Amino acid sequence: MRRFTYLAVATATAVLLAAVPASAAPDNGRPPSGDDEWVPVPSAPFEQEAGVTCDFPISGEPVLDRVVKMVLATYPDGSSKREIYTGALIYRVTNTSTGESVEVDISGTSVLQMRPGGSYSNNVTWRVWGPILLGMHKDRSNYPSGMYVPNGIYTLDVSESGYRTLRFTVGSAHNLCDDLQP
Repeated sequence: MRRFTYLAVATATAVLLAAVPASAAPDNGRPPSGDDEWVPVPSAPFEQEAGVTCDFPISGEPVLDRVVKMVLATYPDGSSKREIYTGALIYRVTNTSTGESVEVDISGTSVLQMRPGGSYSNNVTWRVWGPILLGMHKDRSNYPSGMYVPNGIYTLDVSESGYRTLRFTVGSAHNLCDDLQP
């Protein structure tokens, strides 16, 4: 079983790496030099009331943000069809009722395949390797409500209505609400 797992991970990694151009990986979280079309994508702070993802109110803010994106393909109308996001990103997530916080490295790399009319948050499939920060909402995802850090090789499919389906090839998801529970 262990040999099969290693083979599956090696094969999946090779396939994913072969699909991404060599210039896609920035050096130390910064865009590559030259005339590449990488653009910074600043991450916004957020606040959530109790019950949105955790049973208590939380907030999040970037501590380090060097995320960049490149549009890989567009539809005839010019809207994005496929984008890649990568770069260093560390977030501080805080239980605003207790002040307790955790810092998480969510520097994963994602290739987003938007369906017509889609965006990064609906009508899209994310193919991800590495960690991201992902809120899951009751009755709107295949996971219980929580603020998750999935890590590994996985897909996130977001329907047109916003329903989120997280599926792992390898890896797992950690719920930060457990760490911040009063």
